[in-house]
Amino acid sequence: METSLFRILVADGFEPWRRYVAFTLKQDQCLRIVGVALDGLEAVQKAIELKPDLVLLSVGLPKLNGIGAAKQIRKAIPGVKLLFATQMVDADMMAEALKNGANGYILKMNAQSELLAAIRAIRRGEKFVSSHERMKGK
Repeated sequence: METSLFRILVADGFEPWRRYVAFTLKQDQCLRIVGVALDGLEAVQKAIELKPDLVLLSVGLPKLNGIGAAKQIRKAIPGVKLLFATQMVDADMMAEALKNGANGYILKMNAQSELLAAIRAIRRGEKFVSSHERMKGK
Protein backbone atom coordinates (compact mmCIF):
# COMPACT_ATOMS: atom_id res chain seq x y z
CA MET A 1 0.00 0.00 0.00
CA GLU A 2 1.34 3.40 -1.01
CA THR A 3 1.86 5.81 1.88
CA SER A 4 3.23 8.89 0.12
CA LEU A 5 0.87 11.66 -0.89
CA PHE A 6 -0.57 11.50 -4.43
CA ARG A 7 -1.50 15.03 -5.51
CA ILE A 8 -4.53 15.47 -7.79
CA LEU A 9 -5.85 18.38 -9.85
CA VAL A 10 -9.58 18.10 -10.65
CA ALA A 11 -10.64 19.79 -13.90
CA ASP A 12 -14.41 19.77 -14.31
CA GLY A 13 -17.02 22.50 -14.60
CA PHE A 14 -19.79 20.50 -12.89
CA GLU A 15 -19.80 21.37 -9.20
CA PRO A 16 -21.75 18.30 -7.91
CA TRP A 17 -19.17 16.04 -9.62
CA ARG A 18 -16.28 17.94 -8.02
CA ARG A 19 -17.99 17.58 -4.63
CA TYR A 20 -18.43 13.85 -5.23
CA VAL A 21 -14.75 13.47 -6.21
CA ALA A 22 -13.62 15.36 -3.10
CA PHE A 23 -15.82 13.18 -0.90
CA THR A 24 -14.63 9.96 -2.57
CA LEU A 25 -10.92 10.82 -2.43
CA LYS A 26 -11.17 11.48 1.32
CA GLN A 27 -11.60 7.70 1.71
CA ASP A 28 -7.89 7.32 0.91
CA GLN A 29 -5.66 9.52 3.06
CA CYS A 30 -2.84 9.27 0.51
CA LEU A 31 -4.91 11.11 -2.11
CA ARG A 32 -5.06 14.90 -1.91
CA ILE A 33 -6.83 17.39 -4.18
CA VAL A 34 -4.36 20.23 -4.66
CA GLY A 35 -6.42 22.31 -7.06
CA VAL A 36 -9.60 22.67 -9.06
CA ALA A 37 -10.04 24.00 -12.60
CA LEU A 38 -13.40 24.83 -14.18
CA ASP A 39 -12.29 24.84 -17.82
CA GLY A 40 -9.53 23.49 -20.03
CA LEU A 41 -7.41 26.64 -20.12
CA GLU A 42 -7.48 26.89 -16.33
CA ALA A 43 -6.60 23.17 -16.13
CA VAL A 44 -3.44 23.75 -18.17
CA GLN A 45 -2.48 26.83 -16.13
CA LYS A 46 -3.07 25.13 -12.76
CA ALA A 47 -1.31 21.93 -13.81
CA ILE A 48 1.81 23.92 -14.74
CA GLU A 49 1.60 25.93 -11.52
CA LEU A 50 0.81 23.06 -9.10
CA LYS A 51 2.62 20.15 -10.82
CA PRO A 52 0.17 17.48 -9.59
CA ASP A 53 0.84 13.74 -9.85
CA LEU A 54 -2.48 13.23 -11.64
CA VAL A 55 -4.99 15.41 -13.47
CA LEU A 56 -8.60 14.18 -13.39
CA LEU A 57 -10.11 15.74 -16.53
CA SER A 58 -13.60 15.97 -17.91
CA VAL A 59 -13.66 15.36 -21.66
CA GLY A 60 -16.21 18.14 -22.21
CA LEU A 61 -14.44 21.08 -20.58
CA PRO A 62 -15.41 24.59 -21.76
CA LYS A 63 -12.92 26.92 -23.53
CA LEU A 64 -10.51 24.04 -24.29
CA ASN A 65 -11.80 20.47 -24.24
CA GLY A 66 -10.20 17.79 -22.11
CA ILE A 67 -8.24 16.25 -25.00
CA GLY A 68 -6.75 19.62 -25.95
CA ALA A 69 -5.97 20.41 -22.32
CA ALA A 70 -4.35 16.98 -21.88
CA LYS A 71 -2.06 17.56 -24.88
CA GLN A 72 -0.85 20.88 -23.45
CA ILE A 73 -0.48 19.50 -19.92
CA ARG A 74 1.47 16.47 -21.16
CA LYS A 75 3.78 18.76 -23.17
CA ALA A 76 4.42 21.03 -20.16
CA ILE A 77 4.70 18.24 -17.55
CA PRO A 78 5.74 15.03 -19.35
CA GLY A 79 5.52 12.78 -16.28
CA VAL A 80 2.01 13.76 -15.15
CA LYS A 81 -0.70 11.09 -15.11
CA LEU A 82 -3.99 11.83 -16.88
CA LEU A 83 -7.37 10.30 -16.00
CA PHE A 84 -10.44 11.23 -18.03
CA ALA A 85 -13.93 11.09 -16.55
CA THR A 86 -16.89 11.50 -18.87
CA GLN A 87 -20.62 10.98 -19.12
CA MET A 88 -20.36 10.09 -22.80
CA VAL A 89 -20.18 6.46 -23.81
CA ASP A 90 -18.00 6.93 -26.88
CA ALA A 91 -15.37 4.40 -27.91
CA ASP A 92 -13.83 6.86 -30.43
CA MET A 93 -13.43 9.54 -27.75
CA MET A 94 -11.86 6.98 -25.42
CA ALA A 95 -9.42 5.90 -28.15
CA GLU A 96 -8.53 9.55 -28.84
CA ALA A 97 -7.91 10.19 -25.12
CA LEU A 98 -5.70 7.11 -24.75
CA LYS A 99 -3.83 7.97 -27.96
CA ASN A 100 -3.06 11.39 -26.48
CA GLY A 101 -1.40 10.05 -23.37
CA ALA A 102 -4.30 9.32 -21.01
CA ASN A 103 -3.50 6.74 -18.33
CA GLY A 104 -7.17 6.07 -17.71
CA TYR A 105 -10.71 6.69 -18.89
CA ILE A 106 -13.79 6.18 -16.74
CA LEU A 107 -17.49 6.86 -17.07
CA LYS A 108 -18.92 9.12 -14.39
CA MET A 109 -21.85 6.71 -14.01
CA ASN A 110 -19.31 4.06 -12.90
CA ALA A 111 -17.37 6.37 -10.59
CA GLN A 112 -18.66 4.78 -7.41
CA SER A 113 -16.93 1.52 -8.27
CA GLU A 114 -14.17 2.80 -10.54
CA LEU A 115 -12.84 6.21 -9.44
CA LEU A 116 -10.60 5.02 -6.61
CA ALA A 117 -9.72 1.82 -8.48
CA ALA A 118 -8.64 3.84 -11.53
CA ILE A 119 -6.51 6.27 -9.49
CA ARG A 120 -4.85 3.41 -7.60
CA ALA A 121 -4.15 1.49 -10.84
CA ILE A 122 -2.66 4.57 -12.50
CA ARG A 123 -0.56 5.23 -9.42
CA ARG A 124 0.88 1.71 -9.77
CA GLY A 125 1.80 2.51 -13.38
CA GLU A 126 -1.12 0.65 -14.97
CA LYS A 127 -3.74 1.84 -17.47
CA PHE A 128 -7.40 1.80 -16.43
CA VAL A 129 -10.40 1.83 -18.76
CA SER A 130 -14.02 1.85 -17.66
CA SER A 131 -15.58 -1.61 -17.70
CA HIS A 132 -18.87 -0.40 -19.19
CA GLU A 133 -19.98 -2.83 -21.90
CA ARG A 134 -20.63 -0.13 -24.51
CA MET A 135 -17.05 1.17 -24.20
CA LYS A 136 -15.76 -1.95 -25.93
CA GLY A 137 -16.43 -0.52 -29.36
CA LYS A 138 -19.30 0.20 -31.70
